[in-house]
Amino acid sequence: MSAGTITFIEAGATQVTDLGRRRGPRYGVPVNGALDQRSARIANILVGNADEDPLLEITALDVEFVPDVDVLLAVAGADGDLTVDDVTRPSNQPVSVRAGQTVALRHIQGGLRAYLAVRGSFEVPRLLGSCAPDSVLGFGGRVANAAAIAVRRSTAPIFNDHFTCELYCLDVPRRPAGFVVDVTDGPDIDDFAGTADRLFAQPYLVTPTSNHIGLRMTGPLPERVARGEVLSRGVPVGAVEVPPGDELLVLHRGRGVTAGYPVLAVVTSRSLDTLAQVRPGQRLRFRRVSAADAAARARADRVELDALRLQVRSVFTALDALSTATTGRTLS
Repeated sequence: MSAGTITFIEAGATQVTDLGRRRGPRYGVPVNGALDQRSARIANILVGNADEDPLLEITALDVEFVPDVDVLLAVAGADGDLTVDDVTRPSNQPVSVRAGQTVALRHIQGGLRAYLAVRGSFEVPRLLGSCAPDSVLGFGGRVANAAAIAVRRSTAPIFNDHFTCELYCLDVPRRPAGFVVDVTDGPDIDDFAGTADRLFAQPYLVTPTSNHIGLRMTGPLPERVARGEVLSRGVPVGAVEVPPGDELLVLHRGRGVTAGYPVLAVVTSRSLDTLAQVRPGQRLRFRRVSAADAAARARADRVELDALRLQVRSVFTALDALSTATTGRTLS
């Protein structure tokens, strides 16, 4: 049951999504979901949601909407100018918005995608347990101008009356600077013999044909010297493929679950988030890491997010106690 709605004045290239369709691949359906998983998790953590809750993925273009109930929201991912009734508010922090105020996120920069979560999340349709869009199945898609999305919970704002600001200042992990993409060796690396290291020699240019399915890029291509045919088989998200032609292909979360091109390398989970923020026309570099190093960095990321989750839980517990003492009601 919803508490209210947010209505879009300007929707840009916005989708309602989550962390993806985990049950999808067993049925031959791509996992999809937020391309920058880390930023999506941070946005939900900042408002006290579960990591897997639906949120907005905002790609490049400006967004403007109005809630008809009080909400608490947070923006993470690429930088942008977040305003509430034309007053600048911080990204990577919870922000209270009163019913009828206009929220805008403009001039996204330093990346391609921002993620906006609302405390209590959204009430939206699901397919195989996920609201992530799937263009092949015709499920979900871009939010349209004038569309209204149901909000599950209204959250009364708590302000500091002396400084007219929220009563929190959270230590949020920042995204790594630059576009360096870590990869481990793929199952077909031996097929490329002495040319495999070309992947690390020079930057690659991301082309405009890139999307949720994969990123296409030009640069010094390794050459497959093995002559046998590659049979169609399961491929992971992050597979670096070398198809015939003049482009390198990195499969992302919208990829099909099978493919028949040789897999030279596999992008680490952390660097998949980096790929989500690279714009067409920008350049990136690949860097080889061991599977052990990739696993260690993934564990370090989880520790950072757990620490943030603990901060947020402590803050909301304190704010609920303060709200109950002063108004007789909790935050939510």
